[in-house]
Amino acid sequence: MTALGILYPGHFAEDDYPRIEQLLGSDIRVDVVHTAIAEGVYRPDALRETGSAGRLAEGVEALRLSGAEAVVWASTAGSFTHGRQGAHDQVRTLARTAGMPASSTSFGFEHALRELGVRRVAVAAAYPQEVTALFTDFLRDAGLEVAAAHSAGVTTAAQVATWGEPEVLELARAADTAEAEAVVLPDTALHTASHLGVLEEELGKPVLTANQVSVWEALRLTDRRVNAPGLGALFTREPIVQV
Repeated sequence: MTALGILYPGHFAEDDYPRIEQLLGSDIRVDVVHTAIAEGVYRPDALRETGSAGRLAEGVEALRLSGAEAVVWASTAGSFTHGRQGAHDQVRTLARTAGMPASSTSFGFEHALRELGVRRVAVAAAYPQEVTALFTDFLRDAGLEVAAAHSAGVTTAAQVATWGEPEVLELARAADTAEAEAVVLPDTALHTASHLGVLEEELGKPVLTANQVSVWEALRLTDRRVNAPGLGALFTREPIVQV
């Protein structure tokens, strides 16, 4: 059994994680521990506070007790709004506090895109433009090219959490462009685990979404690879270790 630890801010789309665990169809356990959010709004200062060391430390003991082997901070905006160096410092502090390998969804996107051999992406964000721009800066600082970026202009995670398949598809289509090799949906408050197959079929290219990438990044930290086509192209890369 491989136990993955997810630190998730608030209560929005956390039901994606049991769905992903089910789709993995293997000896993988995904444990979700909730951390307190600052205000639940998509404003850079509030997002940075949500990802503060003190708030993340609050969930670490519960993850230790669960037997987690690695931890991922599953708030993309609670990471990239600190800037690249700040996001590195955040993960380093989390690893020391937890006593286990650690990462965040922001770095998960970077690693997953490299896994797929993708250099040029389209960003489909529910965030306001100001926050989306910080994410595209983060990707560019990682050496990736952003071919297009679309901001839906939503101001709260609670609103994003109500979206279903039609809204998710509309968001992805609005960002996609022929030049993009993959489409990225960065918000962990967005339900996407049940829509990955439809998204990739509709767009004809890999689609990476925040909760999907968070679990993949935790698996990467534990040196596990699982073949789970229901979770998109990212989960069909070789070499595969399937128990």
